[in-house]
Amino acid sequence: MRPVRALVRYPAITATVVVLALVLVLQAGEQPAAARWVATAYVGAFVVWTLVGMVRDVLRGHVGLDVLAVVAMVATLAVQEYVASLVIVLMLSGGEALEDFAARRARRDLTALLDRSPRTAHVVADPGSAGFDGVRDTPVDDVVVGDVLLVRPGEIVPVDGVLLDDGGTFDESSLTGESLPVGREVGAEVLSGAVNGTRAVRMRAVRGSADSQYQQIVALVEEAGRSRAPVVRLADRFAVPFTAVSLVLAGAAWTLSGDPVRFAEVLVLATPCPLLIAAPVAFLSGLSRAAKLGVIMKGGTVVEQLARLRSVAFDKTGTLTRGRPGLVAVRPVHGLAADELLLLAASAEQYSSHVFADSVRRAAADRGLVLLAADEAEEVATNGVAASIDGRRVVVGKPAYVRSVAPDTVATPLGPGQAAAYVAVDGRFAGAVVLADDARPESSAVVAWLRANGVEHVTMLTGDARATGESVARQVGIDEVHAELLPGEKVRLAAELRPRPVMMVGDGVNDAPVLAASDIGVAMGAKGATAAGDAADVVLLVDSLGGLVDAVSVGRHTLRTALTAIWLGIGLSIGLMLVAATGAIPAVTGALVQELVDLATILYALRALTGPPAGLTAAAEQEQPAPRMR
Repeated sequence: MRPVRALVRYPAITATVVVLALVLVLQAGEQPAAARWVATAYVGAFVVWTLVGMVRDVLRGHVGLDVLAVVAMVATLAVQEYVASLVIVLMLSGGEALEDFAARRARRDLTALLDRSPRTAHVVADPGSAGFDGVRDTPVDDVVVGDVLLVRPGEIVPVDGVLLDDGGTFDESSLTGESLPVGREVGAEVLSGAVNGTRAVRMRAVRGSADSQYQQIVALVEEAGRSRAPVVRLADRFAVPFTAVSLVLAGAAWTLSGDPVRFAEVLVLATPCPLLIAAPVAFLSGLSRAAKLGVIMKGGTVVEQLARLRSVAFDKTGTLTRGRPGLVAVRPVHGLAADELLLLAASAEQYSSHVFADSVRRAAADRGLVLLAADEAEEVATNGVAASIDGRRVVVGKPAYVRSVAPDTVATPLGPGQAAAYVAVDGRFAGAVVLADDARPESSAVVAWLRANGVEHVTMLTGDARATGESVARQVGIDEVHAELLPGEKVRLAAELRPRPVMMVGDGVNDAPVLAASDIGVAMGAKGATAAGDAADVVLLVDSLGGLVDAVSVGRHTLRTALTAIWLGIGLSIGLMLVAATGAIPAVTGALVQELVDLATILYALRALTGPPAGLTAAAEQEQPAPRMR
């Protein structure tokens, strides 16, 4: 059945094989005129169809790479090499099947993520029951926030939720890269895509399907697999020179020998399949390998930009640091109690998405404080939050923002690595909540690796206070710090960075504008930073900056592989054309040999699936300078 499906899927191959067999039978039966007319009619129709496709490509701004194949088919017909002309047609139509095979192999790890995407969820009809009675299956897209779900042993968690049962174990390797199962207690959040352990558990959905972690990853993967932009650019760079060289060699062979057959014999070895197929296969392989490492790249353009990376800008909180600050001190003023100040600040921070907000809320919970609901609340991105709580107007955020509503705000002393959330109540400065966010253990090694591997400019762009930013920068080895920035200022500074391309690495919602504006935006996506992930070109699914090393290493290896595959195909073709110019390779043989050249280049392009060892240590040992092109 599989051969039959292949014949139906690729009708051009089927038709060409049938016509080729008929021509061979007619020639064997001493009917050369009939064989000539059948071959000429079929190849002529194929030439017209190819020319129509070339015109469409040119109208879209792409160089028509099939011009060599068209000239070769016409030339072989002109010198009565009918079998050779049909072999060229077979080779070109077979290129589609060969590309599909290679693309399926290259996409393997990308499609593995898509195949695992959960389709159904088990909704508990009676959430108040302690058992699992009344469970109904529903499409995962129909799950709404608040539904109680049953997740059976070994099943994939369908949506993000909060665990209702005590003591669950989950395999989160597809999300975070953590190879060992992790334990979750009652009340802990469990992300979609995690695989449940050995006991059934209940959870309450906190996000719908479209907003859950695994579905966002699937959407990123689908977007990555659709992009093929740089392949066109790579092919266009080589198309015109290769076409010119091939025609010159063919013309020279004809001129020197006086035999027009030499022209056809040379051109049958000059088909453009290495340019058309090898490059896209290499880029798809690179995207697939990156996905396996927990790095989602949104298309081949990103791969090429990563390979040529020259400048990097980092956000601080949640990027160079862990993003989970711990409480250092509560410093009230005007006779306010420390717990009262923390309670008001944490109650207002319920309505903020900033990473510090979670830390303030967690600190209040650790002290047993019950948060108050707000009558109204408004967050000013990157600045802070204002809320009406228990009849009082509470403002929490950066000193400049708080000072705009409480002019008596004064700076609180901070130690190395510390930051403060300033608080105003009813227009008066009420104090500060001091937090400390340690640098990630891998941050300094990543910065050092980038400097050692061709990145000329490394800087920090942060909205936090200068003292805090400079303290973290010293810890990780960054000399240039731009602090207390608004989103627009980050965008401007990123645009001014030189040399290009520039990578911006961030994690928060406030990073989305600068991620979108940079040549390469990288989001720390392991914690579900949706807005940043949507705006970024690269999303690190593993909660570690070490993924940057994987991303750059894969990008460089992929581009090297694509360029080498192209040069391999061009080199072999030109070498064989020089031999054919002497008359040593007949036209039919040359057409068959060229198919072997195509196969060799595609197999080489698949090397992008493997490449040098991944990881910070391995990459540092194996990395080579990025390939340069004029």
